[in-house]
Amino acid sequence: MKTPNSNLMTNGATKTKGFLNEFKTFVSQGNILDLAVGVVIGTAFRAIISSFVADIIMPAVGILVGGTDFSDLKHVLSEAVITDGVTITPEVAIRYGIFLKYIIDFIIIAFCMFVVVKVAMGFRKRLESIKKKEEEAVAAAPPAPSTEEKMLAALNDIRDSLQSNKGN
Repeated sequence: MKTPNSNLMTNGATKTKGFLNEFKTFVSQGNILDLAVGVVIGTAFRAIISSFVADIIMPAVGILVGGTDFSDLKHVLSEAVITDGVTITPEVAIRYGIFLKYIIDFIIIAFCMFVVVKVAMGFRKRLESIKKKEEEAVAAAPPAPSTEEKMLAALNDIRDSLQSNKGN
């Protein structure tokens, strides 16, 4: 005997199964997998660029601005108040050195992405050009004779052969 709630449970289970099937289809599509790979590679690439900026570019810039660590550059608005070794009020400062580091980081990442996209687009254009040339070559080639044309040519050869044998 079915209760009124048993239909709801059956419909709920069916809806859940349908939802899970849709989710499975969504995740298994190529686009989502490509996106996931792109995010993972992008995160690794970001770590490399951040290290490049922090460990190679910024020390050189630090030397240019007076030999200090570039990320320590700041404009202090209010000094910290320290009494008996205990900080009563923390320092309030505008840390423009770190901000500039992130700007340089962004510019390098954006430039690298520009180069990658530019190379990929050039590669794509070359492939399209090769494909277009192949299509043009196929279009310019004479079409293969149809079955009827082949049969007619064979019959004509037989006729010509018979005629030449009659003449002998």
